Amino acid sequence: MNNMNFTPLYPEIFLLLATCAILLVDMFLADSKRNVTYVMSIVALFVCGALTLATANSGGSTYVSNNMFVSDPMSMLLKMFSYVAVGMTLIYSRQYVTDRGMTNGKLGGEFYVLALFALLGQMIMISGNNFLIIYLGLELMSLSLYALVALRRDHTVSTEAAMKYFILGALASGFMLYGISMLYGATGSLDLSEVAKAAASPIANKTILVFGIVFLVAGLAFKLGVVPFHMWVPDVYQGSPTAVTLLLGGAPKLAAFAITFRLLVEGLFSQAVDWQQMLVVLAVLSMAIGNLTAIAQTNLKRMLAYSTISQMGFMLLGLLSGVVNGNTSMAADAYSASMFYSITYVLTTLGTFGVIMLLSRSGFEAENLEDLKGLNRRSPWFALVMLLLMFSLAGIPPMMGFYAKLSVLQSVIASGQIWLALVAVLFSLIGTFYYLRVVKLMYFDEPSDSAIINPSFDVRMILSLNGIAVLVLGVMPGGLMTACLNAIVKTLAS
Repeated sequence: MNNMNFTPLYPEIFLLLATCAILLVDMFLADSKRNVTYVMSIVALFVCGALTLATANSGGSTYVSNNMFVSDPMSMLLKMFSYVAVGMTLIYSRQYVTDRGMTNGKLGGEFYVLALFALLGQMIMISGNNFLIIYLGLELMSLSLYALVALRRDHTVSTEAAMKYFILGALASGFMLYGISMLYGATGSLDLSEVAKAAASPIANKTILVFGIVFLVAGLAFKLGVVPFHMWVPDVYQGSPTAVTLLLGGAPKLAAFAITFRLLVEGLFSQAVDWQQMLVVLAVLSMAIGNLTAIAQTNLKRMLAYSTISQMGFMLLGLLSGVVNGNTSMAADAYSASMFYSITYVLTTLGTFGVIMLLSRSGFEAENLEDLKGLNRRSPWFALVMLLLMFSLAGIPPMMGFYAKLSVLQSVIASGQIWLALVAVLFSLIGTFYYLRVVKLMYFDEPSDSAIINPSFDVRMILSLNGIAVLVLGVMPGGLMTACLNAIVKTLAS
């Protein structure tokens, strides 16, 4: 432990300086030169990735800034996937935001700058080792996303979605802050390691501790978008520009998993019997309402929003299976399964919205299920990519999503909660319907749109690699699963 070593902070420091530089450069660019902002943003992500790899400690944890910031194997892995997720989002979105004037005229390159500031918030969340630092990262990410949702100021639906997101987000932040204040009162510290020690001691006020956990879990549930704190998800997903919807549904889910793990597992592990029961309720309700409501949707983005709710409920199954009657021997397997599931969801969601933006064009939004009709006749390759992604979300072998669901279910069964595994399988089967409905529309219906699909080379290449990765990581998931397990084991041991 070396609090004077600021090397682990280099990626965050660089991203902050780079984003400010990009904003300044963008102010002096003509609309015809706006690609410079895009290229600088992609380069910044590559440099962040290189710095993260260069500053990686050999399997250990490094604490800096009076233990408020930690660099450990879990943070390294999640940050790398966050860079990938944001980078792919920017590539998929470039033509979309240009066609809608989101990077022209008065708006300039705010889309790219706000996306990078949101990423900076996520990085702080992932490495936060103090309640206030985690909250600082959370608010930096949230405020950037609020602005992105409202970026199309002349679009009434986007403005309405931003208002809903902002108001409910402020409410959730209040829940979380109140929970943090109660936990501070019960433990006398904001440092996660100190909170963990105090919470495990017999002198801690258990009543205040439990009340603090309730409010903390409520705030986390909102950020994950799980029932009953899911009200914002379908409206914001539908109302936001599709590029912003992907920014909302992609990398932030990795950060949300990270802070859930930091706060509940690292900070309140001794109280697992309390928060695991809350997560059971959240998981079951999310899988039920998410899957059942998605069936009734005709808007593609709303359907994927309810799909997200159910997927996040499934992810919680791993987090609630780590401790059984005081036995923690299965904790690492359960938490790594949940982490693997989060990464799987993000990779699959990136490709899904990438296809949706591919079908959209200036003056036309591909938002309804019928817009996918006959996609196989218009573009057999991208129809196949979408098929792979839908199969993965449904958990159909040999896709990556199947192995992710299997690993989570194994953790649930190992914890002795057979009934919960059966419930999860039942709702997964129900959810398969609306994913297969998309495949049916693409392959068996007549096209409702005859526009030529001709993406740029970078979009074609990245989207193709995205679909292939979902298949390859399903056939050979061992490497990524082992990386997740090692990251969790080493993080818990430090």
